[in-house]
Order: sequence, then structure tokens, then C-alpha cells
Amino acid sequence: MSRGGWLLLLAGVAGAGAGIVWATGRGPTRLAVEAGVVTRQGTFTSTVTASGEIVATRYADIGSSVMGTIISLPVREGDAVEAGQVLARIDPVQAESDVAGATAQVSALEADEAAAASQARVAASDLAASEARARDASQVAARRLRLFEAGLSPASEQETARAATEAADAQVLGARAATERAEAAFTAATRRIAQARAQERRAQDVLDKTSIVSPINGVVTRLQVREGEMVVIGVQNQPGTTLMTVSDLGEIDAEVKVAEADVLRLELDQPAAVTLEAMPGRAFTGRVVEIGAGALPLEGTGAAAREFRVVVRLDRPEPGLRPGLTCDAEITTSRRSDVLTVPLQSVVLRPDDDGTERTGVFVIRDEQAVFTPVTAGIIGGLDIEVTGIPDGESIVIGPYQVLRELEDGVQVSVTDPGR
Repeated sequence: MSRGGWLLLLAGVAGAGAGIVWATGRGPTRLAVEAGVVTRQGTFTSTVTASGEIVATRYADIGSSVMGTIISLPVREGDAVEAGQVLARIDPVQAESDVAGATAQVSALEADEAAAASQARVAASDLAASEARARDASQVAARRLRLFEAGLSPASEQETARAATEAADAQVLGARAATERAEAAFTAATRRIAQARAQERRAQDVLDKTSIVSPINGVVTRLQVREGEMVVIGVQNQPGTTLMTVSDLGEIDAEVKVAEADVLRLELDQPAAVTLEAMPGRAFTGRVVEIGAGALPLEGTGAAAREFRVVVRLDRPEPGLRPGLTCDAEITTSRRSDVLTVPLQSVVLRPDDDGTERTGVFVIRDEQAVFTPVTAGIIGGLDIEVTGIPDGESIVIGPYQVLRELEDGVQVSVTDPGR
């Protein structure tokens, strides 16, 4: 072999050896992961957050039971009103005419009732007189019969007495029939006047309802009509006109919408903190007083998570709070002391030898990800309570794509998540 050939062979061998040394120094491929630590917290709180608006605990949407034109509107939005105070008046002309007609009808029927009562009394008196005459005639006929049988009076007198008795009995029958007719006429008159009085009360009720009054003490928080507008009443599938809303601002609620994933963690009387965009830097304490039994209707056609209505009663509302202000509520569902926590995304599920899934985290030991079962507790923000792992242990917390498919014993290298 020539000198040049030997030089090429030595260069090739040296290059191969250098490659082997480089590869050996590099070692096996490692998965890049982000690491965190198990942290001990003296107080750990689990909360549910939701958004909504401020509402009055007690309020009334004022409508109208009669249709017509608003002729008077003596209140404005923001006015304080008392129960029974007139808030609006509807044109009463038609209702007043109906009341006048019903009253006149009652008066006419009362006169008919009085006449029928008088006729019934006369008929009853005639009946009593006829019955008395019939008794007298019967007694006379009995005496005439005894005298005739004793031969002391002629047969003609006995026949005359019997005819008089029959005539008296006929008069009684006629008087009784007249009495029954008079009583029937009085009963009919009484029924007609009862109907007329019911119509009069109904007409008066409609007239009274042309004056719309406040059912509660409060403040006019919304005024939706103006003087001169036409008010309509609700019919099937068609709501009536809402004139205004009166709210009692003595008690204030925060009405929020809670996601279905969180609603089962809520219970009545749980504490909450309510903040408002209109009052930055302020927080109002309160308690859960109502949890919706059913999900709220979905809005729009797109698929969305279901939400539930939850009401938080504020402990000490301020006069500046008004219905309609947007708010956020943070409801405390659990509070623990001296617990170990890890980032929520670090907790994963992995199948056991028998196929059942276990909850755990991947602990970093000797540059390996070791699956360690844990028992999960309450969730607070982005952390979750765990037991079964020591404080300060280094664990894998991401990235999500890697953690989702990470297996026990895989070699890992820790990266800085901030880069």
C-alpha cells in the first residue's frame, strides 16, 4: 500500500473513533420536561368563581291589569316610593262608564226585588186567610152534619155547608199556587241582583286597577314607559307591558352563573366575596342563599357548557349599590390547614396492573420520571391538595403534551419553562 493510502486509512479510523467517543458521551435521548415541587401550605382554600350582576333581594316588575293610555305618571326613575302609592294612572273613562251602568242595573233590580218581596208577602197573607176560612168552613160543615144526623136540620143546610167547605179548599189551593209563584219570582229577582252586584264589583275592580299602586316600599329602579303610551295586558304567548320595576334596596344580592363543573361543590351558607367593576379595590362579604335546581336555558345556537343560577346575599350592602351592576363572586367551598399541594396540571391518571386507573404524579429521581400514586383532595385555584408524597419532592408539571403520554421510568431533562 502506498504512503497516501495508509494516511487515508488512519484518518478514517481516527474519525470513526472520535464519532464513537462523541456518541458515548452524549448518552440516550431524554425528554425535556418542566419541573415543580410539592409545597406545604398553612392554609389552603378551595373556591368557585362566577360572574353575574347585582339584584335587589325583593323587587316587583309592575304591569297593568287593564288596557289603555297612560294619562298620569307621577314618578321618575330613582324616586323612593311606599306601598300603596300611586305610580301611574290609566285612562278610566271606559271603566267609569261600566261602573255607572252596573250600578244603575243593580238599582233597577233592587226595585224589582222589593216589588217581588211585597207580592210574596201579600200572597202569603192571602194564603193564611184562605186557610183560616177553610178551617171555619170545615168546622161549620162538621156541625151541620151532626145536626142533620140528629134530625135537627134539613139536608139542604148540610149540603150548603159541604159546598162552602169545598169552595174554601179551592181558594186555599189557589192562594198556595199564587204564593209559590210570588216566592219563585222573589228568588229569581234575588239571583238577578246577585249577578248584577257581581258585575258591579268587577267593573269597580277594573276601575280601581286604572290606578296602579306600588306593592312594596322601595325605589323605582327602572322606568320603561312614558305618559301617553298605550298599555296592553298579557295574553297567551304575548307578554303584557311592564311599566317599571320597584326594588327594595334594603337587601342586595349578587346573582351569578356557575359552571356545571363547579355547582356540585356549592352548598347553602358558604361564604363568598363579591367585587364590582364599578367599585375597584372593594370586596363585599356574603353568603350563598340559593342554588338553582335546574340549568339555565342555553343562549344562542352554539354548543356551550350548562350554567346554574346561584344567589349570594351581601352582608352589608352600601347605598351606592344598584341593580344591574356587573360583579364577580368568589365562593369558598372548603378550607384546610397544613396541607401539601401540587400544580393541578401535574396530577395524571395511569392504568394499574389490573387495568384500574390510579391518580398520581411523576417524581423526578435520578433523571427519571417515576410515577407515584397520590390521593387528591380539594382544588384551590391552580393547585390541588395531595397526600402520599413528601414535602419538597421534585415533580413533572409539564408541558402538557409531554405529560399526557409520559410513562414510568422515562429519562428526562429539566428545562426552564420561562425560556
